[in-house]
Amino acid sequence: MKFIVYVVAAVCFPLIITAQQTAAKFVRETNYQLYLPEGYHNDSLTRWPLMLFLHGSGESGEDVSKVKVHGPPKLVDMGKKFPFIIVSPQSPVGYGWDIETLYQLLQHIKTKYRVDEKKVYSTGLSMGGFGTWALAMKYPDEFAAIAPICGGGDTSNAWKLRNIPVWCFHGAKDDVVPPIGSQNMIKAAKRFNNNIRFTLYPDANHNSWDITYNNDSLYTWLLAQSKFSYTEKAVKVSILKSYEGIFIGPDKDTVKITVTENGLLAKPGNETVPLKAAGDNLFYIQPDKNMDIRFVFYKNKVTGLLFLGDRQMLYRKL
Repeated sequence: MKFIVYVVAAVCFPLIITAQQTAAKFVRETNYQLYLPEGYHNDSLTRWPLMLFLHGSGESGEDVSKVKVHGPPKLVDMGKKFPFIIVSPQSPVGYGWDIETLYQLLQHIKTKYRVDEKKVYSTGLSMGGFGTWALAMKYPDEFAAIAPICGGGDTSNAWKLRNIPVWCFHGAKDDVVPPIGSQNMIKAAKRFNNNIRFTLYPDANHNSWDITYNNDSLYTWLLAQSKFSYTEKAVKVSILKSYEGIFIGPDKDTVKITVTENGLLAKPGNETVPLKAAGDNLFYIQPDKNMDIRFVFYKNKVTGLLFLGDRQMLYRKL
């Protein structure tokens, strides 16, 4: 199958008598293998979990049948039945995944097929392991869990995975992608997330994916995970009162925090943003967005607040 992204562009031509513009299209195609689970067509109501599988560099190119060499697409070709919609795109190049294209493909699949958006998972091997880490860190709101295999990633962004369960796999004897890549990511992610698992196969080289994908415990674990959502909790007014004040950010912008009968209210500039409590020191704006606020203490006094969203921003209390 092919996924096509259309981008409309305005093209300016040289001036002859008057300036002219005309509409144009840039077309980007993505080949992918699609698996719909048994029973998908039997009703029009059931929504299904979605697994995004990212192949390694060797399966890149224009022949989409190559995607079936490893992993879930290979198992499907051998007759295995999965309780997932499985989307297995093909990268045209062998040096990395285009994260924006993967994101757009996901949105396309979710509109075209009956996807349970609370159960969207990503997994991949080697280059696909790197892609799995990168995609989840760029778009953490998308995934209920990820399972990267023999990959690695940017540890400075591991905090974005704080609400995503991770099960990572690697071979201890891997001489293509050294296991330190996965080990560093796991170490960094564990600073923010307790739901992290790491399986290091003592005798496996680079191919640590066959043993992983042939084990149904991976799929059982994935299905047990649902997309994170903050849950509102009651917090004592005395605790909320200690958070009141004016905080200044790195760009000299200020946020005023006040207490109302419904909780905290943040006022960045002329805006007002209600903050709901998910704990004594954890506040959120929307329950399904990977965005929260935590207050910083020094000697039992509030000295700042930390905003975690698409980036980390530390505000100092005035």
